[in-house]
Amino acid sequence: MTELTSLRHIPHANLFRKGDVFVLFGELFGRGYVNGLIDQARAAGMTIVGITVGRRDDNGTLRALTAEEHAEAEEKLGGRIINVPLMAGFDMDAPEGEQNPTELLSGITLKSWQEDKLDWAKIEACRAAGIKRFTGSVEKAMAEIDKLIPDGANAFFAHTMAGGIPKVKAFLAIANRIYKGRGERFMSSRALLDSDLGKLILMNFDEVTANTLQHLINGSAKIRARLESAGGQVRYTAYGYHGTEILIGDEYQWQTYTNYTQGYAKMRLESVAEAAWKDGVAATVFNCPEIRTNSSDIFVGVELSLFPLLKALKKEGGGKWADEQWKVCDSLLEEGTSVDDILDTIEKYNNDATSAEFRNFPAWPMDNTPALADVMIGTSEEITKLHKDKKELITDHLSSLVLEGAGPLMFHGAAEKIGPVLWLNHDIIAKQLTALHPEK
Repeated sequence: MTELTSLRHIPHANLFRKGDVFVLFGELFGRGYVNGLIDQARAAGMTIVGITVGRRDDNGTLRALTAEEHAEAEEKLGGRIINVPLMAGFDMDAPEGEQNPTELLSGITLKSWQEDKLDWAKIEACRAAGIKRFTGSVEKAMAEIDKLIPDGANAFFAHTMAGGIPKVKAFLAIANRIYKGRGERFMSSRALLDSDLGKLILMNFDEVTANTLQHLINGSAKIRARLESAGGQVRYTAYGYHGTEILIGDEYQWQTYTNYTQGYAKMRLESVAEAAWKDGVAATVFNCPEIRTNSSDIFVGVELSLFPLLKALKKEGGGKWADEQWKVCDSLLEEGTSVDDILDTIEKYNNDATSAEFRNFPAWPMDNTPALADVMIGTSEEITKLHKDKKELITDHLSSLVLEGAGPLMFHGAAEKIGPVLWLNHDIIAKQLTALHPEK
């Protein structure tokens, strides 16, 4: 278990400049945390380079981007994309002539999944095939990236890979019960983790979310050695999640979303950075606050910890700008409801005895319970109903603020070379936002 190491100061180190290269190790599909880093890199005048995960043909074969897809992806990134498919995970990999894990799971149903068993020798062979494919592709991609980074330049490698749920029809129904279900529809997250399906998912999470950072560090070793021998510096960052300190009462306290199944892989990601740091490689996992994204929306209740950011903005001297954010949020609520009402509900939720039980840092990630599902999902649904438009939520606005604050913290924090694992809690996010929006 990594010690809770929170970033408490705004870093200002300016290592990167025009002629340096920013490498996005993960494909840019939509708005997310990495956009903040890309914005910082572009403002510094860095050359932007990206990769692609590739696409799959109708028969499941992984392929490079077509000319049209490639051009579209480069336009979205605003930089050059190395067209070598870097799809992580092994759920679609297998030795020649063998079934891949997704095919091995094809018979699983909502009724049978807890008893269905997998052939682990076959699964391990598939994992080995996936790792061989991925590391081979990393070698090819890095050979191309090497040509784009001049001697003496600095390089910033931003790892963004995460996920790894196999495309199994039954899983969506299972996930809906685990992450959204309460009452009769509640399903235990421990039941998933104890099943062969769950064990496979955890293995694939490790390969996608965590081990790819190691492959990136290993695969770019020659680039790193060349740049450093000529006076350049190299940084690696990755996006973690391991709970967040938010204001509960008037005190910042660590809390988390439960059940966060990827938590095991995120801890492995931390260990990869810690091992690299000991070897003299400046790799930092930034454990970021909860936000709403397309991928996080399956987790009902993950957004509840966003609301206290409004209080943090005022606590950290946000002044008139903080007041403006409250007004924006107030405007999204139905008549007769205010941000103060929402914050009262959140405070009640955070002080609920059931919620408090899960603020147990050493036990993270804890399993869900029927009692927690009732209070967490119930509170989430209650607050959502108070909005004028269910497609325009306060948490969307607050998520954008977190993204704005996290970008410079990560960019300059990596340059400052602070440590292998850092938490970006609501205090430092609010301080950074206040610094970005000074009183006029």
